[in-house]
Amino acid sequence: MSRKPFIAGNWKMNMTVETGTKLIEELKPLVKNADCDVCLCVPAILIPAMVKAAEGSNIHIGAENVHWAASGAYTGEISTGMLKEYGVKYVIIGHSERRQYFGETDESVNKRTLAALDAGLTPIVCVGELLEERESGKTNEVLDRQLKVGLNGIEDVSKVVIAYEPVWAIGTGKTATDAQAQETIAYIRKKIGELFCPKCAEKVVIQYGGSMNAGNCKGLMAQPDIDGGLIGGASLKTDFATIVNFNK
Repeated sequence: MSRKPFIAGNWKMNMTVETGTKLIEELKPLVKNADCDVCLCVPAILIPAMVKAAEGSNIHIGAENVHWAASGAYTGEISTGMLKEYGVKYVIIGHSERRQYFGETDESVNKRTLAALDAGLTPIVCVGELLEERESGKTNEVLDRQLKVGLNGIEDVSKVVIAYEPVWAIGTGKTATDAQAQETIAYIRKKIGELFCPKCAEKVVIQYGGSMNAGNCKGLMAQPDIDGGLIGGASLKTDFATIVNFNK
């Protein structure tokens, strides 16, 4: 089954209106003929300005997180309605940094994911193991739990994007080999097939999110089960265009 590749950037807590606008202006001509979907997930405060900067281009602007409630006493959080007001389509949920530093759990990931789907947003749900979990042979066990709980109650799993991020490869400069990434992402697809149905799993876009960059993107994207990348540091510079144009 043919799945359209999807390259998404995650700016994390970086950039300003000025630097972000400048980067998007530089990227627009470089990615305009991309054969994949292109998105930049940016800090919430930058969303309005980056939507304006990306206007008329094929660059979607996404969010880095969303709350499960439509409104309420949740200081510092952002609702699906607030995101949709600015035309946001994609939202990252359960990034390892959210889990590590801000107490995200598989259960809260599930609640956020269901809320995003209910609002018509496309969640980019992050899963992945710590270094000690991989070294102790628990990778599949961790992924089983994250997928089973995080995707619980979803009616159409093809509306979800999964980002596999080996936590040991994020911001460390380490990257899983092409074979390691393919093996684990193939396992994720198999597990989704068990939780939903094999045909459903074949429709799910699964990204690799462990330090994909301009130098390694071609090899990773050549793997049969890797449909894209969730890009951190490399999305903060024009190198992002090289990844978007991985097949050229």
